[in-house]
Amino acid sequence: MLVALLSTILHESGYSVLAIDADPNPTLATALGFPDADSIAPISEMGDLIEERTGARPGQTAPYFKLNPKVDDIPEKYWVEHNGIKLMVMGRLRKGGSGCYCPENALLEALVAHLLLRRDEVVIMDMEAGVEHLGRATAKAVDELIVVVEPGRGSIETAFRVRELAGDIGITDVKVVGNKIRGEGDRDFLLAAMPDFEFLGFIPYDQTVIEAGLGSIPISGAGPAVIGELKGIAARLSPSQ
Repeated sequence: MLVALLSTILHESGYSVLAIDADPNPTLATALGFPDADSIAPISEMGDLIEERTGARPGQTAPYFKLNPKVDDIPEKYWVEHNGIKLMVMGRLRKGGSGCYCPENALLEALVAHLLLRRDEVVIMDMEAGVEHLGRATAKAVDELIVVVEPGRGSIETAFRVRELAGDIGITDVKVVGNKIRGEGDRDFLLAAMPDFEFLGFIPYDQTVIEAGLGSIPISGAGPAVIGELKGIAARLSPSQ
C-alpha cells in the first residue's frame, strides 16, 4: 500500500519511478491498478531466463553456475508499465532450509544490485519484513529504508528486528511510517514505544485502503486523508532528480 501510493505520488510530481515487488505475496501490481495483474510473471519463475544467464536450470542439481550473471538488459525487457509507472515483480528468494544457494538467488541479487546502483530512476522496493533482497554491496545505494508499523506489540518488535538486520549490512538510515492509525491514542502509543525511531508520518485507518488491499479498487482510490498524509511523507523523502 505504501509503495503503491508513494510510487503514484512521486510519478505525479515528475519523477521517473520504477517500483519493484519483492514480496513473496506480490500484490503491488493490483494496488497500482495494472490490468491483468495476476498474469505478470515473477523473474524468479522465468526458468529459461535464469538458465540463459546463470548456466543452470532452476530446480536441477548444478555444481557450478554464474554468480554475476548479465542483468543490465533485463529491466527494459521485463518490466511492465501502467499510467507512467514501471513495475518489476521479483518473486521469492530461496532461504535456508530450502536448499543451497541457487541460480534464482544469483540472478535476483545481481538484478537488485543493478537496479539500485546503476539506474537513475526513483527505485521503490516493496519487501516483506526483512532485508533478504539486499546485501552489503547494495546497502550503500539505499537512501532510506522505511518500516511500516501498526499499533501493536508484534509489529513494533518486527520494526526493531528489521532495523537490527539493516544495521548488520550497513543501512543506518531507517525511518518509520505508522499505519492504520485510528486516532491520537494509536499515534501516541507508537511514539512512546519507539522513542528513538524517526517517524515520517502516520497513515490513518481508512476502509478504502482495506478494499485496495483486497484488490477491490486500485490504491489511487484511497480517501483524501490518506492521500494527504502520503503526500507529506513523499515530500519528507525528497528524492534527488
